[in-house]
Amino acid sequence: MDEPRDDSLEEQPVSGPPPEEVPEGGPPAEAEANSEEDQEEAPLPETLPLLPVRDVVVFPYMILPLFVARDSSIAAVDAAMNRDQLVLLCAQKDQNIEHPLAEDLYEVGAVGMVMRQLKLPDGRLKVLVQGLTRARISSWLRTKPYYEVGIEPLDEDEDAEVTVSLEALMRNVREASEKILALRGLLSGDVMAILNSVEEPGRLADMVASNLRLKIAEAQEILDELDPVERLSKVNEHLGKELQVSTMQAKIQSEAKEEMTKSQREYFLREQMRAIRRELGDAEDRHQEMTDLRQALEKKGLPSEAHKEAMKQLLRLEQMQPEAAEATIIRSYLDWIVELPWATSTKDRLDIKRAARILDEDHYDLKKVKERILEYLAVRKLNPGMKGPILCFLGPPGVGKTSLGRSIARALGRKFVRMSLGGVRDEAEIRGHRRTYIGALPGRIIQGLKTAGANNPVFMIDEVDKVGADMRGDPTAALLEVLDPEQNHAFSDHYLNLPFDLSKVMFITTANLEDTIPEALLDRMEVLELNGYTDEDKVTIAHTHLLPRQIKEHGLKPGQVTISEGAVMEVIRGWTREAGLRNLERELASICRKLARRVAEGAKGSFHVKSGGVQSFLGVPKFLPEDERGEGEVGVSTGLAWTAFGGEVLRIEVSLVEGKGNLTLTGSLGEVMKESAQAALSYARSRARQLGLQPGFYEDLDLHLHVPSGAIPKDGPSAGVTICTAIVSALTGVAVKEDVAMTGEVTLTGKVLAIGGLKEKALAALRSGIKNIIAPAKNKKDASEIPPKVRRRLNIHFVEHMDEVLELALVDKPRLKRPAPRRKPARKTAAKKTAAKRTMPGKSAPKKAPSQPPAKKKP
Repeated sequence: MDEPRDDSLEEQPVSGPPPEEVPEGGPPAEAEANSEEDQEEAPLPETLPLLPVRDVVVFPYMILPLFVARDSSIAAVDAAMNRDQLVLLCAQKDQNIEHPLAEDLYEVGAVGMVMRQLKLPDGRLKVLVQGLTRARISSWLRTKPYYEVGIEPLDEDEDAEVTVSLEALMRNVREASEKILALRGLLSGDVMAILNSVEEPGRLADMVASNLRLKIAEAQEILDELDPVERLSKVNEHLGKELQVSTMQAKIQSEAKEEMTKSQREYFLREQMRAIRRELGDAEDRHQEMTDLRQALEKKGLPSEAHKEAMKQLLRLEQMQPEAAEATIIRSYLDWIVELPWATSTKDRLDIKRAARILDEDHYDLKKVKERILEYLAVRKLNPGMKGPILCFLGPPGVGKTSLGRSIARALGRKFVRMSLGGVRDEAEIRGHRRTYIGALPGRIIQGLKTAGANNPVFMIDEVDKVGADMRGDPTAALLEVLDPEQNHAFSDHYLNLPFDLSKVMFITTANLEDTIPEALLDRMEVLELNGYTDEDKVTIAHTHLLPRQIKEHGLKPGQVTISEGAVMEVIRGWTREAGLRNLERELASICRKLARRVAEGAKGSFHVKSGGVQSFLGVPKFLPEDERGEGEVGVSTGLAWTAFGGEVLRIEVSLVEGKGNLTLTGSLGEVMKESAQAALSYARSRARQLGLQPGFYEDLDLHLHVPSGAIPKDGPSAGVTICTAIVSALTGVAVKEDVAMTGEVTLTGKVLAIGGLKEKALAALRSGIKNIIAPAKNKKDASEIPPKVRRRLNIHFVEHMDEVLELALVDKPRLKRPAPRRKPARKTAAKKTAAKRTMPGKSAPKKAPSQPPAKKKP
C-alpha cells in the first residue's frame, strides 16, 4: 500500500488455523483453546472500549492482525490491555471517514480479545485480535480520549435440532469451501479437518464467511443475522457465486475452451479489470461511473442497432485512459444516447370535444386549421399507429401561426418544441456535425427532441420559406428526409450516425410565402392557409385575447381598464395597417403602459378609453384614411394586390403627354408587371375603333403609367385589368368609379385570367371602404373562402372579358367622337419640302400653314 491506513486489514487467515498458520507468531493451539474456553465461561463486561475498523468485518472465532494508527484507537487498545484485553470491533460504513461518529458505524460488531500487540517505530500499533461473540451497541458512554460503549451480547441458539435439510446445507457449504480452496491451491488436510470438526451451523457460517471476499455491506448482513440456519443459508448463496468466479478464473488461467455463459464471463472480466485498475492507481469512482453508464444504457430500451453501437463505444471508453482526448468525445456521445427519448412518449389526449374547446379558447376563427387538427385526433383515436402529419401554416405575419402550434400541443397533451430556420444556411444545423470535428453536436432536430424529453412532441419549424443555401449546403435538402413520413422513421443524424424514429413527431412548419419554398419540400407538406383578419375580427380578438393579456402583463387588474369597441376600431384604422395582430397588440400595450404609469403615480379608480380619446395615448395617427375622390378621376384606377402581409389596395395612374408613342413605367415595377402594362396597351390599341379612337392615335402621344409608393417593389400579373382600365380611362377621358376595385390578369385578346389571394384582396378592399370588386370568373370557386360576414358587405362581380370590366368600372361609356387631326400630314409636307430643296437647289418650296396639334383630352 502506498500510504498506511489505520485499522486496515493486512491479511485474513482462516479462522481457527493451526498454531503454525497464525501470522506474526500466533499463540499455540492449546493457548487458543484455553483462552476461548475461559472467555466462554467468564461473563462479558457491560462496557467495552470501541475500536472502529475499516475494510473488514470481524466475525466470532476469527483471528486477524490490525494496524492501529488513530490516537483514539490506540487509547482504546491501551485501555483494553489495562482491563481484560477485550474490545468491541465495529466496521465503518464509509472507510474514508477519518473520525467516525455513532451514525458512521454499524451497531452490531464482535467482541474481540487483544492477544498480542507490537508498537511500530512510526508510533502505530500492530495488534492481533480474536473475535469471541456478537454484541450490539446499546449506549455511547465516552468519545474521548477513546470511544467507550455499553454493549448488549447477542446470543444465538446453537442447540438447534440437526435435521436432514440442515445436514445437507452444512455438507454443501463444506463441499463448496473445499472446491474453492482447491481452485485457489490452498486445500490441505488440516484445513479440511477444521471444517469437518465444526458441528454448529452458526460457527461454520462465521468461519466460512470470514474467509470469503465479501463487500462490507454483505459481510455485515451475515454478521447481523442471529439465526444460525438462516446465516448458513446466506453464506451458501455467496459460496455459490464465489465458486462460479473461482471456476471461471481457473478456466481462464488454464486457457480452457469450455463454453461459459455471457453473464459469468462479463462479471469475471469486470472484476479482473477492476483489480487491475486498482493496482494501476485508477480512482474507484471511474469504475462506478462506467457501471452507472452501462446500467443507464441497459435501462434506456435502445433499438438493437443503437444498443450494439453504444456497447461498442462503452467498451472502447473503458479501455481508454480518462485523460485521452478521444475519451471525452466518446463520453459525450454516450451521454447523448442516454439522454435521448428513444422509447419515451407522452400519452395523447384524444378527447375531441376538449381539444376543440382549447383551440377555440386560444384562437378566434381559423376554422379550417381547427377542423384539420380535430380530424387528426379522430383518426388517432381509431388508429393509434397512425404516423404524424406534416402541416404547413401559410399566411401573413401576426395571424397566429406559431401560437396555434402551442395551442395544438396543449390540446393533444404533448410537449412543444420550436425551431426557427430564418437565415439558416448550413445543412449541419439540421443533420449535425460528424464526431470527428471538435465541438461537434447533433442537429437541431435531435437537440429539440432531447429538450422535449419525448419522441412524439409537436415540433414547429418556423420560417421555412426563409432558408438560404451556400457552399455549406442546402438545409432544405436535409429537411426532405425529416418531413417525409415514408423516410423519417429512420432519420440519421451525422453526429449520432444511428437511425432515430421521427414518425411519431407532429411536424408543423410556418411560412409567409409559398413561392420561395422548394417544390420538393412543398410537395411533402399539407398546406393550410391562414388569412388575415377583418377589422371586426380584430376588435373581437382584441377584447377576448389581446387586451386581457396586456392588462395582466402590465400589472393592472381586470376591470380596471376598459377600451370601447370604437376606440379599438380607431386604433386599427389609424395606427395599424396589417393582416395580422402584432401592431395592434403593440399599440394596446402602449395604452396599458400609460395607464399603468398613472396607477403607479397614485391615480385611483378605473380607466375607460373611448373613441376620440385614443390620440391622447398614441399621438398622431400613423395612417390617414383615403381621400374622397368624388365622382372619380380620369386615368386613375384602383387595383388589389397580394403581399406576404396580406391584401393591399393599389392605385394606378396614367397620364397622356405629347410624344412619339412611348410607354413610360415608374413605381418600382417588376418585369411581369411591365409586361402586363404592355399587354394592356396592346389591347387598347386593338380596340381603338370601339373606343372611338383613330388607329394611329398613339403615334403622337406618350403614356406615363405610375404606381404610387415608388420605394416599394411591385410585381405580378394580377394588375393587368387595373392597368388596362386606367389606360382606357386616360385615352377616352371617361373617369373610373371611385368605389370599384379590381384584380385579374388580361391577355392581348381581352380575356381575364384567374389570380390568387382573392380572400386577402377582398379583406383589403373592405378595410379601405370599397364595396364593389371586379374579379375573374374563374375565381368564383374561391369566393367560398371569404368569410360570410365579409361577402355580405361586398358586391363581387365576376367577369370573363375586359369589355365587361370597362362597363362596370367606367362612369360612362367611352365617347365615340373622332379625335382631332394629327401631325401626320404636317410631317409629309415637311418631307416634300426637303425633297423640293434637294431637287431644286436655291429655290424654296411654297410655304404652308403649320398643322394644328391634336386637341387635348378632357378629363
